[in-house]
Amino acid sequence: MTSTTPGLVCGHHHLYSSLARGMPAPPIQPTNFLEILQQVWWRLDTALDLDMIYWSAKLGAVEALMNGTTGIIDHHESPNAIEGSLDVIAQACAEVGVRVVCSYGITDRHGSDAGRRGLEENRRFIASGGRGMVGVHAAFTCSDELLENASGMAIDLGVGVHIHVAEGTDDIAAGARLEKLAQDNWLLVHCVHLDREIRGTIAHNPRSNMNNGVGYARPAQRSNKIILGTDGIGADMLEEMRLAYVAYRAEDVTLSPDLAWSWLENSYNFIPECRNDQVTWNYDHSDSPWHVAFTPGIRAIDVRSHDGEVLLQEGQPTRVDLSEVRRKASEAAERLFSKL
Repeated sequence: MTSTTPGLVCGHHHLYSSLARGMPAPPIQPTNFLEILQQVWWRLDTALDLDMIYWSAKLGAVEALMNGTTGIIDHHESPNAIEGSLDVIAQACAEVGVRVVCSYGITDRHGSDAGRRGLEENRRFIASGGRGMVGVHAAFTCSDELLENASGMAIDLGVGVHIHVAEGTDDIAAGARLEKLAQDNWLLVHCVHLDREIRGTIAHNPRSNMNNGVGYARPAQRSNKIILGTDGIGADMLEEMRLAYVAYRAEDVTLSPDLAWSWLENSYNFIPECRNDQVTWNYDHSDSPWHVAFTPGIRAIDVRSHDGEVLLQEGQPTRVDLSEVRRKASEAAERLFSKL
């Protein structure tokens, strides 16, 4: 028995992390979230080049499609390969048949010039017709001037800002710094330690928050709209929905799976076309939150885009050779690991 749903949307992804699986252990064992950033992710993103970015995005897009995810809101950083990076990600996703909203996460971590170049990459990509938001890494790695410039650019371009907010305690001041800048079209990622209400949609990433030991975000208590992301840990949105459900049930046993399902639905506000895609699943109740919440192992069999093109057939992508993508991504990962 099978059933169908619209295509799913990953509300916050780091496609460049597709190559990170199996990476060498960091030189120093991290003991807190800031050290995880310093010893793992900030070392990895400085080692990326455009070829690595391309194959990482392509692998991530293929894996998303194989999980019934036809739209991705991506947040990217590669301080030694800034210019053109968003074009590479958009191209890789388009070749697979997955929609992507791109952003480059600006920061002052690498100096003011790198911050300026990251801001320009956002502007260039969006102004040239790319589908994007203005990306910001996080308030605690940005000056007030850079945050204000990002906010102003987003307003000028008619898009929102995509930013990590109070993910860890090192960014505890984010709310105070952002509340006068934030707009309704901003995407606020994590908000685990956000100490006030600010405008925007919150992207909740339960698996990543658990993995990084940053705490529970309690999204059900927020007045903001909530969507679900993975923070780079794949794009299996049904699995993320199940995890979001059990995470809030651990705190409040009165909450139902309908809440986490609504967070999947809210993502269509960012990529509405995905609602017109059609995913056929290997389970006959994939459209029921009360079934999905208690049924691991649901997999996409076929995916059709809104115009009828078959993008996934019998679990295999049709536009690209899965074996080639995995082989090329593995080669890119080996080059990446050799630089770490």
